[in-house]
Amino acid sequence: MDYFEAIWKSIVLGTAQGLTEFLPVSSSGHLSLLQRVLGYEMAGGSMMFVNVMLHLGTLAAVIFVFWRDIVGLFKKPFKTLLMLVVATIPAAIVGVLAGDKIDEIFAGAQGLLYLAICFACTAVMLLTCELVAKRWKAPKPLNWQNAVPMGLMQAVALFPGISRSGSTIVAGTLTGAKREDVAKFSFMMSIPIILGSVVMEVKDLIFPGEEGLALTMGGPEIVGMVVGVLCAAAFGLFSVKVMLKVIGKANYKWFAFYLVLLSMTCFWLDALAIL
Repeated sequence: MDYFEAIWKSIVLGTAQGLTEFLPVSSSGHLSLLQRVLGYEMAGGSMMFVNVMLHLGTLAAVIFVFWRDIVGLFKKPFKTLLMLVVATIPAAIVGVLAGDKIDEIFAGAQGLLYLAICFACTAVMLLTCELVAKRWKAPKPLNWQNAVPMGLMQAVALFPGISRSGSTIVAGTLTGAKREDVAKFSFMMSIPIILGSVVMEVKDLIFPGEEGLALTMGGPEIVGMVVGVLCAAAFGLFSVKVMLKVIGKANYKWFAFYLVLLSMTCFWLDALAIL
């Protein structure tokens, strides 16, 4: 891959990551689909590293928008911080025990079919959430009753096609929390998960095995990755602000409609063996 190809492909991936990380449409699902379309080697360890770095770009967007809330986590009585730690545990356990297996499955021959199923599941969750949220008369401030289900759904969202922001917001909303509180907590939940993924991937880069990342990434890929991270950060700022407005109105049906179309597209691409 030359520099021009690496850069334009990374711009595509970084833009998609930034736009879809905070919208309830699954950034990991979009990256998996786009990597197939762009002809990446799906099973390559370097591809996973690039994905994690792109998430680091959107992490910068979260920190920029919610830095006051993040600082507030470290003020007494630390209740929100503790809830955040506990809510992170399920995804951390699943990621460590089964993360590589999940990546392997979705990178395999049936990956598109699995994406189709997961996109459809996210659409159903969003439609259910919209119906319930608009009938919920007295939402309450975020508490443990909301944080624990949100943490469990974040673990489920390790499957590409299951939106992390969408599933956690659905869980928080359906358990009766204020939509604005759920949104902030959902976005902040991404911080420890992304940081943990970055640490693990950087470790593999510094201490590579026989097929380590240091042997599979050249200059063009590294330059492209940097450009992709910058795009992810820029478009992430845009999408997080859009999502905050969407959550306030609980208007998810258009995202669900888009996901249904995307699910059908993946299904037919798989059935016709196009990708």
